[in-house]
Amino acid sequence: MMRRSSRRSAGRLAAVLAGAVLLGALQGCATRQNPDPLESWNRKVFAFNETLDSSVLKPMAEGYKAATPEPVRTAFANFLSNIKDVWSTANLFLQGRFKDGTLGVIRVTVNSTFGLGGLIDIATPMQLDKPNEDFGQTLGVWGVKPGAYIVWPLLGPSTLRDSVGIPGDMYFSASTLATYPREANVLRVTQVVHTRASLLDAGNLIDDVALDKYAFIRDAYLQRRQNLIYNGDPPEDEEPPEPPRQDLPEPPAVPASGAASGASSDSASAPISALEAPMSVADAGKENPWAMFP
Repeated sequence: MMRRSSRRSAGRLAAVLAGAVLLGALQGCATRQNPDPLESWNRKVFAFNETLDSSVLKPMAEGYKAATPEPVRTAFANFLSNIKDVWSTANLFLQGRFKDGTLGVIRVTVNSTFGLGGLIDIATPMQLDKPNEDFGQTLGVWGVKPGAYIVWPLLGPSTLRDSVGIPGDMYFSASTLATYPREANVLRVTQVVHTRASLLDAGNLIDDVALDKYAFIRDAYLQRRQNLIYNGDPPEDEEPPEPPRQDLPEPPAVPASGAASGASSDSASAPISALEAPMSVADAGKENPWAMFP
């Protein structure tokens, strides 16, 4: 028995070390210019998630939204949000933001007591703003780089850094309040369907505007996470570099000789107006409706 337990411990230690080496390798592979070194694998997982969503999750979300009155959905959303506020408040303290953490404690206390267990959001009208923090953001605040972009089956987009916080995000959910496994599973499914129902309009918009849905969601996720870590004001050196401007070549100079005369000479020697001048590539991009998206 001692030998078996020691072998199991050695095996677990080896697995942990192998995982650490793999995470370190992936962390090194990701760069600011290439945050997605696992793109070929991520696209396959993304396609699987999309198939599952279109065939199962989206129809369930549409049925849930049609059958459930809006006040009930709002109350359930407030209930889920109040539980998440506990985790957000804990991360505020971990980030050293003690003033914001104290306000988070007050918010959770007010909504949990006067808001009937969080079903009614009383704290927001009292100007106790909702915190939106998780352990991935906490690691980012303390200088941990995001690492490679990863798409997880069922869970969706993430990074190596944010993946560390997934267990905490899953723990602080409605299912933790259940007494029996069956109740916990019902709450998990209801929470997933409710969340998907709240994203129906956004999902339809992405389907309409995104030429490459995978790249659109990846870039939007990475930019949003960066803004959350720096509270909407990321440093300039953290922003992705802008592509070099490529102006069109200037038109050849008109000869100054007076070889031509009359109206034709005047039109040839007159400077080109702003309406007639060719636009540069950068200016042309402003006219491109896709330029407003990442």
